[in-house]
Amino acid sequence: MNWIPLTNASQLTDIKNESNLRPVLLFKHSTTCSISKTSLNRLERNWREEDMNGTKLYYLDLLSYRSISNEIAHTFGVVHESPQVLIIKDGKAVYDTSHFDIDYATIKAQIERFQTRN
Repeated sequence: MNWIPLTNASQLTDIKNESNLRPVLLFKHSTTCSISKTSLNRLERNWREEDMNGTKLYYLDLLSYRSISNEIAHTFGVVHESPQVLIIKDGKAVYDTSHFDIDYATIKAQIERFQTRN
């Protein structure tokens, strides 16, 4: 997976703009949490670029950038969780899930659903 590190709150504006063209996926990760590590590993192990049609992928180390995690919650109107996946489309969170509900097949279906709405 080609993760783009999310290290500056100003990137949220870029994400909102990019999401007008295609869905954007955010993965919020706690580097000290075994559930987070397992969820990330499962997602990366199953990920197929050819299924995702150029979906941009952002990775947030929320222990290093907790303020950005808080800004994500505020900007996109979601409750903070970790690990957490959000799909952003047209500047809004159209899907979010966390912990062991992070599932490649479901994420793929959601991305396909919102790619057809361009």
